[in-house]
Amino acid sequence: MLKKTSWMITAAVAVAFSGAAYADWKPTKPVEFVVTSSPGGGTDNFARVVQSIISKHKLMEQPVVVTNKGGGSGAEGFIYTKVAAGDSHKLTFGTNNAYLLPYVAKLAYKPDELTPVAAMALDEFLLWVKADAPYKDAKSYIDAVKAKPDTFKMGGSQSKDTDQTLTSLIQDATGAKFIYVPFQGGGAAGVQLAGGHIDSNTNNPNENAGQWKAGAVTPLCVFSPTRLQEGPKVTATMGWSDIPTCKEAGIPIDQFQMPRTVWLPGGVPSEAVAFYADLMKKVSETPEWKEYIERTSQTNRFLAGEELKTFIASDDAKNRKVFEQEGWIVR
Repeated sequence: MLKKTSWMITAAVAVAFSGAAYADWKPTKPVEFVVTSSPGGGTDNFARVVQSIISKHKLMEQPVVVTNKGGGSGAEGFIYTKVAAGDSHKLTFGTNNAYLLPYVAKLAYKPDELTPVAAMALDEFLLWVKADAPYKDAKSYIDAVKAKPDTFKMGGSQSKDTDQTLTSLIQDATGAKFIYVPFQGGGAAGVQLAGGHIDSNTNNPNENAGQWKAGAVTPLCVFSPTRLQEGPKVTATMGWSDIPTCKEAGIPIDQFQMPRTVWLPGGVPSEAVAFYADLMKKVSETPEWKEYIERTSQTNRFLAGEELKTFIASDDAKNRKVFEQEGWIVR
C-alpha cells in the first residue's frame, strides 16, 4: 500500500482555493525557475517556454530567472528545492523523476519534502528503429527480438529511468529480451540509433523528429490509447497521426506517458500553491503554449489538485511495480 503523503494533501487543498482566497498573495521578488535538466533538454525547453509566455502576456508582475540544476538525473534540483523549504519564490520544473528518483538512489530528499503545483503536459513514447531496418511494423520487430533474445540493443535516456522502465514493460508484455543501453539523454539515443549503433529506442516524438525527417529512423508505434493528433507531414508520406498505437500494432501496452511537472518547496503557504497553479493554468491556455505542444507532439493535459494527486499516485504505483520487479529499489 502506498502511504498518503503531505504533498498530495497540499495539492488537493490548493485547487480548492478560489481567486479570492489567494488574491492577496503574490510574489514580492523575482521568481526562480529551477530546471532539473541541463540547458537544451526537454525540461529546460518546458521551463523556458513557460517563462516566455508569462513575460509576453504579463501574467505576473515579478520577473523570472531560470537556473539549471540537472546533476544526478535532476536530483540536484530537487535537493536544492528541499533546502529552500518555505520559500514561495522557487518553482522547480521536472517530470515524474521528482517522486521516482528516490526509489533508485539514496538521495538527500524525499518526495513529501516537495509541494506539487501542476502537471502541464504528457510526453508520449514511441518505438523507433533505423529507417533501413527490415522491420516495417512493431510485430515483425518484436518477433525478431524474440527469435534472438539478448542480442538486440534498446537505447534510452539514463538507466533505471523512464526509457528503461518502458523497455521492461515491453519485455513483460511480449516476452522479448533486449540489451538496454543507457545514454545521457534522449537526443544522444536518437543519434546512436540513426548511426546504427543500437537497434531501437523508445524516444518521445521531439527527440527523434529530426532524424525521422532526415530519413534516418522510423517510428513503429506509439504507446498511447489513441493515435497522435493531426498535423503537418514530417516526411513526404507520414505525419504523427499516421503512426499506429502499439496496442493495435501488436504490443499489448495501452499507455505510457511522462508528465511535465511543476513543484514548490515544502512548507509554503497554500495561497502560494494556488497562485502558481492558477498561473500555470493561464499559461496552458495561451496560443504560444498550444504551439509548443504541437511542435513537440506532447499531449496537452493540465492537472492540479485532486486530479494531480490521483495521477501521481497511479504513476508512482505503476513505476514502483517495475522497479521492484527489476530489483532497482534502494533499501
